[in-house]
Amino acid sequence: MFEEVHQLVLGLIPVKPGRVLDVGAGSGRDAAALSRLGHRVVAVEPVAEFRALGGLLHAAEGIVWVDDVLPTLARVEGRFDLVWLSAVWMHLEQAERAEAMRRLAELVAPGGAVMVTLRHGPVPTGRHMFDVGDKETIDLARSCGLRVEIHEQDRDFMGRAEVQWSSLGFRKTLKP
Repeated sequence: MFEEVHQLVLGLIPVKPGRVLDVGAGSGRDAAALSRLGHRVVAVEPVAEFRALGGLLHAAEGIVWVDDVLPTLARVEGRFDLVWLSAVWMHLEQAERAEAMRRLAELVAPGGAVMVTLRHGPVPTGRHMFDVGDKETIDLARSCGLRVEIHEQDRDFMGRAEVQWSSLGFRKTLKP
């Protein structure tokens, strides 16, 4: 399922094993897939139940689980070859998105990539979610020294006709 859902951004994943940060990892589907590719994965998830489930489901994967949250990711240290945000960005308010993008740009190593998916469509009742535009996200990334490498749209893999997704890939330049 990982390869199908993320087919448009698989080229961002480093070929050589490296450090990967999965922000908003949920129960760990993506973190586990990235770990199986040989990467050392840090999975950030603020919901204790998801962290516990992920730890049980993927115990053999060697994933490091961290209780943290955007926009600050205060407990995350070091640099990463890939920073992965699947179905997360739309939960941040506008002011939080600016701060979060600056933090992601700090966490990605020179030459590394940041992947963000954006959900477009009606916001479900009772959810803290926003319809975030591609342009806003691209402009934020550029203002933080990240260049656009991938900008693609895709269908909703849950079959919702009113929902579409954007996949964005950014690369940090080698020189500051």
